[in-house]
Amino acid sequence: MSKSWFIIGSNSFSGASFIRHLLEKGEIVAGCSRSKEAIDVFLPYKWTAESHKFTFSQLDLNSDTEQIINVIRENQSEYVVNFAAQGMVAESWLYPGQWYQTNVVANVKLHEELRKIKNIKKYVHVTTPEVYGTCSGDVKEDAPFNPSTPYAASRAACDMHLMTFFKQYKLPVVFTRAANVYGTGQQLYRIIPKTIFCIRLGVKLPLHGGGTSVRSFINMNDVSEATRLIAEDGRLGDTYHISTLRMVSIRELVEMVCTSMGVMFDDIVELAGERPGKDAAYRLDSSKIRNELGWQDKISLENGIAEVVAWMEKYWDQIKDMKPEYIHKP
Repeated sequence: MSKSWFIIGSNSFSGASFIRHLLEKGEIVAGCSRSKEAIDVFLPYKWTAESHKFTFSQLDLNSDTEQIINVIRENQSEYVVNFAAQGMVAESWLYPGQWYQTNVVANVKLHEELRKIKNIKKYVHVTTPEVYGTCSGDVKEDAPFNPSTPYAASRAACDMHLMTFFKQYKLPVVFTRAANVYGTGQQLYRIIPKTIFCIRLGVKLPLHGGGTSVRSFINMNDVSEATRLIAEDGRLGDTYHISTLRMVSIRELVEMVCTSMGVMFDDIVELAGERPGKDAAYRLDSSKIRNELGWQDKISLENGIAEVVAWMEKYWDQIKDMKPEYIHKP
C-alpha cells in the first residue's frame, strides 16, 4: 500500500532526487520549497513518468510555518523528511545570523507544530557530519559534537533541540548524516559538476587548499534508498550514518574526473587558499544502517562520475551559459 510523504526542501538536489526515488516506488508525495520549481535539468523528479503525481507548494520555512503544517495535515502525510537548510560552509561566516535563523529558529517553530500532528509516523531530519568537526578514525553516531563553522554549529544546535523534543514530547524523529553526496542534477557549484563544467569550457578550476581534504563521496541514489529505509524502519530518536567505505581526497576526486574526460589534471587546476574552518577529514562509520536495515551502497564512484558527465553532456546547451558559482539567497 502506498504511503504519504511530505518533503521540505523539495527543490534541493537531495530533496528532488529523493522525491524521484519515492515516485518510482509508487508513493504519494507532496513537498515545498521557498523558490519556484527550478528548470527540469536540476529537478530529478521531473525525469520520471510519475512526475505529475508530485504536488508542489511554494512555501518558505522561515515565514510560512502555518501554511506548511496545514498542507501536511491536508495531505495526511505519514512521513515528513526535511532537507531544507542554509547549507554553505564558507558563506556561513559572512551571514551567520541567517544560518541560525533558518537552521535553528525556523526549524524550532516547525517542530513545535509538527509534534502536535498525531498521524505522523516518522520525521526524518536530514543533518550533517559537519557537526563532528575534524575527527580521527571512524566516526560513529554517538561521537561528540565539535562544530568548527557557523553552519556546523547551527546544525548541531538544531539536532540537540530535536532530541529534547523527542525526550519530552516523543516527537517521532530520526536523524540522517550522509557523506558528501553527488549525482545527476546537482548544482553546478559542487565539486564534481563544477570540475566537469570547467573542463568543458576550458577554464581553470580553483582547488582550495590543494585538495588535501579527505572525504567519502556517495551517489544520491544510494542515499535516497538509505533515507527511505531509515524513515520506514529506523529506530525513533536514533541517528544513522550514510556513507561508502571508500575515502578519497578532493585532489584524487578531481583527477578521477579529469581521467574520465581525457584531460590532464595540471591543465585544468589552479591552487587556491583553504576555506576557514574547513575540516581536514571525517570517516563516517556506516555499519549501523548496514547491520540494522540491510542497506549497502551500490554505485561506484567511477560509475557515478560517468553518470554526471553524461547528464551534463545531455543538457549542455541549457547549462553552458550558467555560472558555476553559489549565489546566496537570504
